[in-house]
Amino acid sequence: MIRRLYAGLLCLLSPLVLGFTLWRAWRRPAYGERWWQRFGWIPRSRGPAPLWVHAVSVGEAIAAIPLVHALQERFPGHPILMSTTTPTGAAVVRARLGEGVTHVYAPYDLPAAVWRFLHRGRPALGIIMETEIWPNLYHAAARRAIPLYLFNARLSPRSQRGYQRFHRLLGPALQSLQAIAAQSEADAAAFRALGATRVWATGNLKYDLPEQDATRAAGAALRQPWGDRPVWVFGSTHAGEEELAMAVLRTLRQRFPQLLLVLAPRHPERCASVAALLRAQGLHAQRRSAGQPAPPEQEVLLVDTLGELPTFYAAADVVSVGGSFVSKGGHNPLEAAALAKPVIFGPHMENFRDIARTLLAAGAAVQAADGNVLAITLAHWLAEPGTAREIGRHGLRVVQAQRGALTRSLALLPERLRTEQSGPMADLQA
Repeated sequence: MIRRLYAGLLCLLSPLVLGFTLWRAWRRPAYGERWWQRFGWIPRSRGPAPLWVHAVSVGEAIAAIPLVHALQERFPGHPILMSTTTPTGAAVVRARLGEGVTHVYAPYDLPAAVWRFLHRGRPALGIIMETEIWPNLYHAAARRAIPLYLFNARLSPRSQRGYQRFHRLLGPALQSLQAIAAQSEADAAAFRALGATRVWATGNLKYDLPEQDATRAAGAALRQPWGDRPVWVFGSTHAGEEELAMAVLRTLRQRFPQLLLVLAPRHPERCASVAALLRAQGLHAQRRSAGQPAPPEQEVLLVDTLGELPTFYAAADVVSVGGSFVSKGGHNPLEAAALAKPVIFGPHMENFRDIARTLLAAGAAVQAADGNVLAITLAHWLAEPGTAREIGRHGLRVVQAQRGALTRSLALLPERLRTEQSGPMADLQA
């Protein structure tokens, strides 16, 4: 009854959802791309039933890449249908998986939208990354006998408190899943508290990064025109962190006048405003899309492209991770750690609390309370490159030691899959 009330309320709100979608597409043109897919109007799947993998945005898409490769190897007869919610997530899928998968945008949790999505996509199974709990979608998949899995699942204490208020709606949705592969025992316990029954702690897929030889080679080639200049990469920044980076850069260049800051905003559509901010501060900056090497007088390289952040990490001497010096919950430090780079992040790492604790305990990262600590730490690493390299080696060892979540998660999947899905449309409408 509660799910039916939820579904009915969303049906009544459908015109507002459509209006919001068109408004957002007008305000942020990237969201206008294939906006109709968010209402389930995806291309019809032909041939063998695909394996559907859903990753909300950039972080989830990156974590899903080894999973996609493993699925392609294990089930070669099934194509991969990959969905994201954000355009930046879509860009990562295009950049790193190319034509190897079919990308679509995930549907809103409207009854008609999820019905169309599943009917047109015909997935043999679905794997949803991290924390996406959509009652109508889960219910519709169960009625159509499409097994759904939640992989790399996590719940922060704050999210758990919020979800707990709706446990009578979310509990049955979680119980409809074939399995939940949680990042940790604490996450597994949080999902059980919400009503989930088939939950296993399998580890964090973010540690199962592919081998980095190609990325290291690309980073070396990228760095070659910069000569011996020290390079600081500040990745995945948000509003407020660019100002912090500029202040720290001015301090550091007093001691390291050739220092190059590579600044990579989390959302590339912000690059125009960040470039204006750099100009207002009188800094010599250049956009990555200009495609030219950084001249000696250039102080900042602004990354306005997608999919290149790991290459810049590989080219760096020192790395700081954004989303952590403002209240955004942090971003993944493991891409830099896997490249044996010393990593520093700010006080806000709620979304990566276990990873942050593991790196800190191993001496593989530093957590800075503010910009002063950030500047002091970076100056120490730049002055003592041997110390920086040792911290980076600790990070690489952590990544190597923590691998294995992918194998444990894949063990939850069936050995064989049906090649076609069938079932009355009326079931999905129920």
